Amino acid sequence: MTSLLDRTGMLSPRRVRAIPLGLIASVVTVLLFAIAVAFPGLIATHGPFALHLEESLHPPSLTYWFGTDESGRDLYSRVVYGTGQSLLIGLGATGVSLSLAVLLGSMAALSNRFAAGVVNRVIEVLFSFPTLLLALLLVAILGPSILTQIVAVGVGTAPGYARIIRGQILSAKNSGYVEAAISLGHSRGRILRQHIIPNALRPLVAIIALSVGQSIVWASSLSFLGLGVAPPSPEWGALLDSGRAYISQAWWLTVIPGLVIVSLALAATTLGTYIQKALERGEK
Repeated sequence: MTSLLDRTGMLSPRRVRAIPLGLIASVVTVLLFAIAVAFPGLIATHGPFALHLEESLHPPSLTYWFGTDESGRDLYSRVVYGTGQSLLIGLGATGVSLSLAVLLGSMAALSNRFAAGVVNRVIEVLFSFPTLLLALLLVAILGPSILTQIVAVGVGTAPGYARIIRGQILSAKNSGYVEAAISLGHSRGRILRQHIIPNALRPLVAIIALSVGQSIVWASSLSFLGLGVAPPSPEWGALLDSGRAYISQAWWLTVIPGLVIVSLALAATTLGTYIQKALERGEK
């Protein structure tokens, strides 16, 4: 394999040009958000709840990079401090979604015909509900909170992933290497551990990256509808919800948090796509 380094020990220009610009931008974006989660105080310019009433609804400037809200709070600092909550919801919802998807998908693919039929009908019923509608139903039952958002978004997005995992397990189950293992007399448990499960769950690496961005968007949608974390929380969806009342006179309160959400979702989706392509190349 050609090395990434040339004879001088520097990155080869050919290899540098081969790295897609979108991948570089996505990695940089994710790193910036990771810094905001780990060290918000280092990059924030003000406290997230510090009031400056005389500077209320101040447009973006050198002092307030993203402008201020109706109470004079610095929007940039609130976005920075809200990154942790938003990513917590995204990662938590992804964990709930994939755990439920692995359970349902595995049962649908590996159970006997009757049990698999029941599980498949459950997946189809859940899949027939729009994701946002199912999440709204759960929030209405459980009440708005961060935990409710995690559960609602996780359950709402699980059916689609369950169908993917079911298809991957069935594909691995009917593959030639599994048939060869059966002919060699390997036990059912050994075949599951060594062949079916590792090959079926490999795409989860890419799905996790894709799901985090999607979960943040869905959670922000719930907050925008007033069914998520309540203001004055700096969670991104709550910022959208509190800013929509001033959209005609302070566009930045809605536009900038929206752009931040979109940028993270695009970065996560791009990384997931490249990981998926890399895994597919590795399988060939």
